[in-house]
Amino acid sequence: MISIFNPNSAASKDSGVFGLPYRFSESQLVYLPVPWEVTTSYGSGTSLGPRSILEASHQVDLFDGDIHRPYECGLFLMKESPEVIRWNKAGKEKAKPIIDRGGEVSESPELQSQLKEVNALGALLNDWVRKETISIYNAQKIPAIVGGDHSVPFGAIQAAAEFYPQFGILHFDAHSDTRNAYEGFTWSHASIMFNVLRNVPQVAKLVQVGIRDYCEEESAFCESEKHRVKTFHDSYLQSRKFEGASWKSICDEIIKELPPLVWISFDIDGLDPKLCPHTGTPVPGGLEYNEVLYLLKSLALSKRKIIGFDLNEVAPDPSEKSEWDANVGARLLYKLTAWTLFSQGKARLR
Repeated sequence: MISIFNPNSAASKDSGVFGLPYRFSESQLVYLPVPWEVTTSYGSGTSLGPRSILEASHQVDLFDGDIHRPYECGLFLMKESPEVIRWNKAGKEKAKPIIDRGGEVSESPELQSQLKEVNALGALLNDWVRKETISIYNAQKIPAIVGGDHSVPFGAIQAAAEFYPQFGILHFDAHSDTRNAYEGFTWSHASIMFNVLRNVPQVAKLVQVGIRDYCEEESAFCESEKHRVKTFHDSYLQSRKFEGASWKSICDEIIKELPPLVWISFDIDGLDPKLCPHTGTPVPGGLEYNEVLYLLKSLALSKRKIIGFDLNEVAPDPSEKSEWDANVGARLLYKLTAWTLFSQGKARLR
């Protein structure tokens, strides 16, 4: 199929991600969609993220100004799991009354029971993502997780730890995500990095970029873990720019904190919310799209190896009047893919 594929043509409606004809066996990078948003506590819709990104990806031109034909490495998006979709529906129904009460369940045995069930479903999802990611690694392919809320990559990071004894995480986000069982949910989207730091010792360094909405408890936790956590708050990044620092010098400062092997965890709300207005918890401020691309480029050119990545919290416009969020998500996914392939020597510069 690839021998007759024309990268300059419009994508057909039934084609794969980015309009490509590849199968799993022919692909060097595989996307695992995880349509999950059980613990989201503000806006909803991120479980529709993988599907909306797939649809929007058909509008992305495959020609890349940095990397020579990254699509030729083979890119494949797996089908959404009906089982995960069922778990998500059941979990959302049980989590909603708990979220409505701010996680206060001490006086309700029924809600306490539901909380246990939600936590059990979260653990089930983690195990599913871990096993699926291990299968991708075992097939000698690069895993890329497409969420879903930001809780979904925990199992994938666990899987990476089975193949790499030490690595860092470059974490793009508006939020620190270091709360301990937010609203009682052990596997909350707001607890992903707390859980990683507590349960995945192979993560030697967590480098956070764009953080601008966090609580006092999270600040204290990150300070207590300062040997493993370096946070580049949005206020710091903006102050440095206002005072005349180049974005290049700031990127160099960020990258210096990372070890040779890196997993990228990207919550779309790390961007300025004009780029992702329908994400679950938008926060004013944040990174510009081209600032992110330059940082990704600088990371790859630093000769660090990107061992996998996740992209989360892309939520489509509920009114269906715009594909803007998915459009941005799909284009960011392609650039994450291109620089990941380059970092592993599977694609070259133009």
